[in-house]
Amino acid sequence: MDLSLSTRTVGDRTVVEVGGEIDVYTAPKLREQLVELVNDGSYHLVVDMERVDFLDSTGLGVLVGGLKRVRAHEGSLRLVCNQERILKIFRITGLTKVFPIHTTVDDAVNATD
Repeated sequence: MDLSLSTRTVGDRTVVEVGGEIDVYTAPKLREQLVELVNDGSYHLVVDMERVDFLDSTGLGVLVGGLKRVRAHEGSLRLVCNQERILKIFRITGLTKVFPIHTTVDDAVNATD
């Protein structure tokens, strides 16, 4: 399966909608998108993972790298995920303590965390 990416702006946030599988083969595409956004001055990102079917350690690494990039500019990276199988990966790895995870894009955009 391939990875689909699209971006849109909601208020002062840039929402990256991700669909498909984030794995060793597709993660570089997501990394490029996040790097490009930060280079273009988007430091407050919301990664919408509602349509993500699979996430591996490479994908987690890309998300952590994106978080480090935005934090270097006093930014934020919030995740939107409501699928138990994907949330479980974040819980097992302890990344629920690192990423603010929301159930909807609206919640992520309006959060003050």
